[in-house]
Amino acid sequence: TGMLKAFVEGRFELGGAEGATRIVTDAGAEVDEDGSVIALRAVSVDGRSRAHLGGRSVPVGVLADLSEQLIAVHGQNDQLRLLRPAEQRAVIDRFAGEAVTEPLEQYRAVRDEWLAVVAELTERSTRSREMAQQADLLRHGLTEIDAVAPEPGEDTELTEQIKRLAAVDELRGAASAAHAAVAGSPDGDPDVPGALGLIGEATRHLTGSEDAVLRELGPRLDEASVLLSEVGAELGSYLETLDADPALLEKVLARQADLKRLTRKYAADVDGVLAWADDARRRMSTMDTSEEALAELAKRRDELATTLAEHALRLSEARVEAAAELAEAITSEMSGLAMGQAEIEITVERRTVDESDSHAVKVEGRLVHAGPDGVDDVELLLRAHNGAPPLPVHKAASGGELSRVMLAIEVVL
Repeated sequence: TGMLKAFVEGRFELGGAEGATRIVTDAGAEVDEDGSVIALRAVSVDGRSRAHLGGRSVPVGVLADLSEQLIAVHGQNDQLRLLRPAEQRAVIDRFAGEAVTEPLEQYRAVRDEWLAVVAELTERSTRSREMAQQADLLRHGLTEIDAVAPEPGEDTELTEQIKRLAAVDELRGAASAAHAAVAGSPDGDPDVPGALGLIGEATRHLTGSEDAVLRELGPRLDEASVLLSEVGAELGSYLETLDADPALLEKVLARQADLKRLTRKYAADVDGVLAWADDARRRMSTMDTSEEALAELAKRRDELATTLAEHALRLSEARVEAAAELAEAITSEMSGLAMGQAEIEITVERRTVDESDSHAVKVEGRLVHAGPDGVDDVELLLRAHNGAPPLPVHKAASGGELSRVMLAIEVVL
């Protein structure tokens, strides 16, 4: 009262707070050599205010953003957060660190697999008739495909083979004419020497010449002769395969008809039919509703439940140990918050359920609920003074005391 201005000033260590560091950098503020920065707020009597950060004038909103990154404000409304059981369990897990993190990760991994097996067993048991019908349809399709036994790309190969067999006379004429042009007349007619004969004659003329330039052309003609010989041999082999065979054509056409029946039903081509068959076999492996398959799934479920219980027990033990240490640390902090006689206790209890719970698992002979964070219910208890019974913190503490408990927890963490 009576002053013209009020000042609030603080030095903040940024540490590893990335959000705070970004705000300071964006504002162009200067950070001291020790990694700290000074923030200042001045409010005049007329209500106007000014803000500075690291020696730079900044909007008041910048300090508000910075405070959200660096300051934890505790008031009586914080009791609502502390009343949530999940929040109390999170406090223990955060305090315990790796002692809880490792078994919790293992527990969650096994729990995911366990839930998947339970769901599959339930689905197979409740949808056994429907799945059996689907399996029969898939089995019929696989039997039909296996009977034909198509090969990858076979439909394309058959199409080309049919074209050749249907046009054998035309192909033979073209190949025979080409072979005669290359190798000469089949009956050795000297008047039809073919390209090989003509090249041979040209080679003889050149090799008999005394001119060096002409003689040098001889080896190139030899190369051409070798190439033409190879082409002539390939044409001869091709002609040998062009014997008209009506029986073979009929057989290939029948095979093509078998493949077309499959492509009409299952896919656009033979490769697609084979892909359908692979997918059908995979789906059928998950549709086995026989007693043997269900028994195998049930066995796997029970094995996973046993493993899950082992991880849940490790997790519970880690939380119990951490709860004792955390309670002692919070109690110690509260002595400096005008609650010297108060004492905190933290209980870790397993939530007992009956067999109707779909997430029930047996731990040390008791059925408990296997939730995503374990099987434990955590409760924060406050003994307000010596001789007082431990009660849930929201029942034993006033609003102001509850906010101090929150502050003590924050300091410990």
